[in-house]
Amino acid sequence: MAADIVACQMVPDAHLLLDQPLLKVPYEVARKNFKTSQRTIEHEQKALLSSIKSTATAASKTSDPAPTLASLDSMIARAEALKRKLENLHAEEKAFHRQSKARIEHLVDLHEIKNVADVKYDEWAKVRLNRLLVDYLARTGYGDSARALAKENGVEDLVDIDEFMQCRQIRSSLEQGKTNECLAWCADNKQALKKMNSILEYQLRLQQYIELVRTAHTSSTASDYQKATTHAQKHLAPSTSSPKTTIRAANLLVYRSHTTIEPYKTLYAKHRWEYLASLFVTTHHELLSLPTRPALAVALSAGLSALKTPACHSSTLSSSSNANTSSGTSVCPICSTELNELARSVPYAHHAQSNVENDPVVLPNGRIYGRERLMNFQTKVGGVGQGQIRDPTEPDRVFDVAQVRKVYIS
Repeated sequence: MAADIVACQMVPDAHLLLDQPLLKVPYEVARKNFKTSQRTIEHEQKALLSSIKSTATAASKTSDPAPTLASLDSMIARAEALKRKLENLHAEEKAFHRQSKARIEHLVDLHEIKNVADVKYDEWAKVRLNRLLVDYLARTGYGDSARALAKENGVEDLVDIDEFMQCRQIRSSLEQGKTNECLAWCADNKQALKKMNSILEYQLRLQQYIELVRTAHTSSTASDYQKATTHAQKHLAPSTSSPKTTIRAANLLVYRSHTTIEPYKTLYAKHRWEYLASLFVTTHHELLSLPTRPALAVALSAGLSALKTPACHSSTLSSSSNANTSSGTSVCPICSTELNELARSVPYAHHAQSNVENDPVVLPNGRIYGRERLMNFQTKVGGVGQGQIRDPTEPDRVFDVAQVRKVYIS
């Protein structure tokens, strides 16, 4: 009875292991938004002050008001454009704050639940399941379905669909051999990528150079070779992230795309676009503190592992522990048709507490059974000689009774 009470007690921190990105993503996006606003204000402020100073100087040297009025109109238009841009950024910031508030309230609800038997926990778990499903759909490119499911269940502020859809769009553009969208993303996150020591932008510039060299070898014109070398001097030579790769890139001017010599064959290979797409996704997720695996897959793996037992993948169905006597069907989720194969490669869970049958004994293969259940199984199945015993989980394995040892639990 005491064990059941302990098992039902709520441990919020254990549940939140899966929900760490819930607060990190809006924080990271809001911080980026703030940096963008700061840079915009500083840039426009500097430009406006310079314009005011030059206009005042010019006005003092002429009696014609037309140039001064034109300059003032230009500054007013620029200030209005800045205001509109800041209003948009402020609206985005309010959305981030709304999301953060909704997510904090969602986590606070969990801490107010005392045990998992509470009906409130079922409601909270249903919301989390909807979040995990929306997260999975958004990651796999089903944006419309993700938005519809989020709206239907009222979890729009608890999911990050826009970030995943942007990631998916840029990844698709890279797989199609286009770098412009990804480079624009790198420019928006330049400072953060620099702090991460990311090589993404360098690899994108390298790929642009490779395509320029490929074009130059095809056309054999001096202008195309000049474009390639100019690009390398501007974007590759100043970089210190991979000097060896830069040297190899320069050698591509000698080796054509059909070369069989490494590493130039690999640099020319089309699968580099797949590498760039994968590198971008990894960088994007790291920047926003997003896990590389969907949370639904992590939760499912943990659940399968917790329920899995050796009997679930036995060559014969384990009768006593898995059968429903009234219907003859399995009540173990792992033994079901839908989950059995899915759980085959999942490891067994570590159980801090276990329920051991009375008078336990161990067979030579390490399996432990209660002596009474083991003997009942021999009587029921039969087919073994005198002084022999059959393993209930693997009935084809037979051992001598003398090999059976009593288990003492300390």
